[in-house]
Parts: sequence; structure tokens; C-alpha cells
Amino acid sequence: MRDTLVLNASFEPLSTVTMNRAVVLVLQDKAVVEQAHPELRMRGAALDIPAPRVIRLCRYVRVPFRRQAPWSRRGVLVRDRHRCGYCGRRATTVDHVVPRSRGGQDTWLNTVAACAEDNHRKADRTPEEAGMRLLREPFEPTPADAMLLALGGDLAELPEWLAPEAA
Repeated sequence: MRDTLVLNASFEPLSTVTMNRAVVLVLQDKAVVEQAHPELRMRGAALDIPAPRVIRLCRYVRVPFRRQAPWSRRGVLVRDRHRCGYCGRRATTVDHVVPRSRGGQDTWLNTVAACAEDNHRKADRTPEEAGMRLLREPFEPTPADAMLLALGGDLAELPEWLAPEAA
């Protein structure tokens, strides 16, 4: 489970890593803890440190520019916080606004999280044809926003300078 956000030395989000990997980076002096879990601690024979939630690398790492976050079914569910785009209940599937049979693509702007019941009810139709209304328009998250949303949990616990804009 990836639950620690890694920031570059310039404070831009790079990736997420396991908590154990984050602790190793901190102990090797390759990273510093920017925010720790309030109640979790990592303990060893000669070690007792707070569990890192956000770490920052000590040296800048050059990464290729990524213009957009890659689309995935899991990404759509996370973006929509597992809430159905039609009724607001718990979503377990992804629905294509313009059905794939009509040329709809697997893109951020054409997919929404949906509960199985609404996905089945909409079937192979557009929301207008099915008489259904989207509660919110699908949007394309930036790569940084997608990474922060993937961390899950309560985003209000993150510092305000790290909170995603599009969420």
C-alpha cells in the first residue's frame, strides 16, 4: 500500500511510496519528513520516529514533464471519490458518458464513477437518452492532483499548500 507522498526538493509531488520505503529514505538522509501521521510511530531497537505521511527529497530530481495524468478505471473511481456521478451512492464501476459502442473513448472527460444499478439502467445510451443527469461534470485531474487523490484518506489533513485544487 502506497501511503506516503514524496515531494521533490522543490516541493512538487513526485510519487507515492510505502511507509517503510519512506522511513528508509529518511534514515539514509535522502529525505526529510514534511508531515507525519499524528498517531503512528515507527519503532525499532534503537529507533522511535513518527511515521511519515509526506517526505521531501534533499536533492532535486529532474523528471520528464508530464502534461496529463494517465487514465485508468481506478483513477476515475478515486477522482470521483467512489461516488456515483448519477445518484451519489457508493460507486463500484466506471460508466462512459458517450458509450464505447458509439465511439466514446476511455478518457477523463468521458468517464464517471457509477453504481452498478445506474450503470445498468443507463446501459448503451447517453445520459440524456436515459433521462439521467450527471451530478457533476467529469474533469481531467493534473498529474499532481491525481497523485494526491490516490493517497486517499481525508485530504483536509494535508497542509493547505498541498491540497489539490480540482478536488
